[in-house]
Amino acid sequence: MTGAPARGDHPGPHTPGPHTPGPPALDGEALRAPFARAATPVERVGLEIETGLVDPETGRAARYEGARGVRSVLATALAEWGGEPRADAGTLTGVALPDGSGLSLEHGGQLEYSSAPVVGLGRAVADAEAALRRLAALADRFGLALLPGAQLPFERLETVPWVPMSRGAVMRDFFARTGEPAARATTIMSMSLSTQVHLDHLSAEDFAHKLRMLVAAAPVVAALLVNSPLTGGRSNGMLSHRSYGWLRMDPRRCGLLRPALHPDVSVDDIVDWALRIPMIYYRTADGRYRIAPDRPFAELLADGFDDGSVPTAAHWNSHLSQIWTDVRVRRTFELRSADGPPHRGIPALAALWVGLGYHPPSCRAAWQLLRHHTAAEYQALLDALPYEGPRARLGGSPVGELAAELVRLARAGLTARVRDGLEPPGVLGHLEPLDEILATGRTFAEQCLARWESDLRGDPARYVAAYRIRP
Repeated sequence: MTGAPARGDHPGPHTPGPHTPGPPALDGEALRAPFARAATPVERVGLEIETGLVDPETGRAARYEGARGVRSVLATALAEWGGEPRADAGTLTGVALPDGSGLSLEHGGQLEYSSAPVVGLGRAVADAEAALRRLAALADRFGLALLPGAQLPFERLETVPWVPMSRGAVMRDFFARTGEPAARATTIMSMSLSTQVHLDHLSAEDFAHKLRMLVAAAPVVAALLVNSPLTGGRSNGMLSHRSYGWLRMDPRRCGLLRPALHPDVSVDDIVDWALRIPMIYYRTADGRYRIAPDRPFAELLADGFDDGSVPTAAHWNSHLSQIWTDVRVRRTFELRSADGPPHRGIPALAALWVGLGYHPPSCRAAWQLLRHHTAAEYQALLDALPYEGPRARLGGSPVGELAAELVRLARAGLTARVRDGLEPPGVLGHLEPLDEILATGRTFAEQCLARWESDLRGDPARYVAAYRIRP
């Protein structure tokens, strides 16, 4: 037992022990607060798109410092586009832009664009495309290319240029202490790229119906969109090196969100599950990051930190941000299972999730399609998909067939949204790259490998020219 409360039961006001003087810790309402539905009567769509900033000749990632460095790109965006800087111990790590979107850095210098949430897939895709082309034009001024995908294809862990973030150093220390279960954590931190879709939930019932379907569908979607076959400029023998890494990044906080497979999943179930997981780090009053005690968060609520302080709402929110399940739950559902697709495939991933999640009949049908599979079967699929992609199986079901049905249901959902005036007709075309994969049997990863060995001639410069985002 971890000391976490049972399902539906949350700790009340904390009575300070001998080492935890001060204010009461979090009660049940405070623990549920980060999961409160968005204050909007309609469902919105948000996108987060991670890209590499790379040298167009070598494909190698830009360093943080220097006239052509990542910091210079961020500083110029801040100066010319406005907004507010985001920093870690004096290191510029992002820009909150005036329109509600943002730019932020991952630990290996990957640059993430986060859109402002908007109503409708059509507008979300259009806004993201305009922002990416604007960002590509800025990168081009520094002699750099903006490269989407699933990981930096011409780096290895030993060559990645780490951003000098204090939080990153603490995380690397934590994962080193964790040992073998987190053996690939630093690879994920420094090389991984993804495209993440955010969907809203509008009620407790809506929360349950969407979450259970999204968690069940996430491994199938990940298998369909495998797209990381190159590491260090060579075939790594996999279709999804990124998915392989995520299996080895502390499984306590990554992968399958098991409680969400319960038909009546609630916010309380997710809170209870998160309380059983240890924090990685926390910030002290002086703003410094420290490794948290290796105890479930529920025990920190009861006993406090080793320095005598008591967890606050800020600590709870930070803890939730240190959990990276394939569907991450807070005010929105953050859908993060799939490899980042090539540029032309970014709208396809968003269209698939919106069509499934924002059309109740498609959402229900997708759950009915997948609900009989067990958590063990989903985990077996996650283990197999780095090598097999859509040729893997979920229990006794071929994943390619399940993926085809999900795409069909998503198209039905988007068609209904177009009919109801919620989307422009053009959104149906966003699914075409997925239709191509299903029709040909060649995933984005296999398409990439075929090109790498033919017209790209194993040349990083040709690869970047083929896959970069153009201004």
